[in-house]
Amino acid sequence: MGTTQLESVPEPKYWHLKTVLSEALDSDFAVGEILPNERDLAARFGVARATLRQALEQLELEGRLQRRRGVGTTVAPPRTAVPVATARHDWPGAPGDDWQTADATAAAPPAAVARLLGTQDGEQTHVVRRIRVTHGQAVAAELLYVPVGSVPELSAIDAPPGPARGRAVLRELRRLELEGQDRAVELGSARADDAKELDRLPGAPVLVVTTRYFADGRTLAVSVATYRADTCRLTFGDSGDLEISHTDEQRQAS
Repeated sequence: MGTTQLESVPEPKYWHLKTVLSEALDSDFAVGEILPNERDLAARFGVARATLRQALEQLELEGRLQRRRGVGTTVAPPRTAVPVATARHDWPGAPGDDWQTADATAAAPPAAVARLLGTQDGEQTHVVRRIRVTHGQAVAAELLYVPVGSVPELSAIDAPPGPARGRAVLRELRRLELEGQDRAVELGSARADDAKELDRLPGAPVLVVTTRYFADGRTLAVSVATYRADTCRLTFGDSGDLEISHTDEQRQAS
C-alpha cells in the first residue's frame, strides 16, 4: 500500500479514505491478509486515527474487511449464496433445516418479542438457541421464543434444559399446521453472547432477521436470528423468497 496523501474533497474525509482503501484492497492485498496496524495506516495516509477507524468500520460493514479475535483486521473473501428457503413455509427443525440446536431454557422474552407474541410482561417462554454452521463456519445464531401455551404437551416430556429440550420444543411445534410466516430484516450490533458464538467482537455489525410463525390465527413462535454482516448479505429473487449469501472461506482457500 502506498503513501498517497488525501487531497481536499467535498465528501467526508473518511469516505474518501474508504474509497482509497477499497482500491488498495483490490490491488495490494490477498484474501485473508492482515492489514497493518491503525497507527501505521493513519501515518501512511496522513489522517487521524479516528478518521481511519470510520473508514475501516465502513469497509467492515460492506463486507470488505473482517475483524478477527486475536488476529486483527483481515481482507474478507467474496460472498457466495446460501438459500434460506422461505418458500417451504416450514417450522424450524423441519427436514432440510441446517440449524443446530445448542440449548433450551425457560425465560421471559425481551419486551419487543413479547409484544409480537402477545404475552404478558415477565411471562416465561421456551427459548431455543440454535447455530447455523456453513462450511465449518458459524454464520448465524438464533433465539427461538415459544410460549408455553403453544406447546402444551411439552410439560409431559421429561427433558432437562439443553439441546434435547430444544429438539423436543421443535418436535411439538411441528405437530401444528403452520399457516404462514413473515420476516423483518434490520442492521444491528452484536451482543456479547452472539459475538462469542459467531467469532466476532461485541458491537460488530450484524444482520438481524425476525420471523413470526402463525398457526391457529395467532403468533405461536418468534425467531430472532443474528447473521454476520461481514460475511452475509440478503438477496431477494423474483418470487420474493429470501436468500442469505455468505463468505465461503474454504472455497476461496482451495
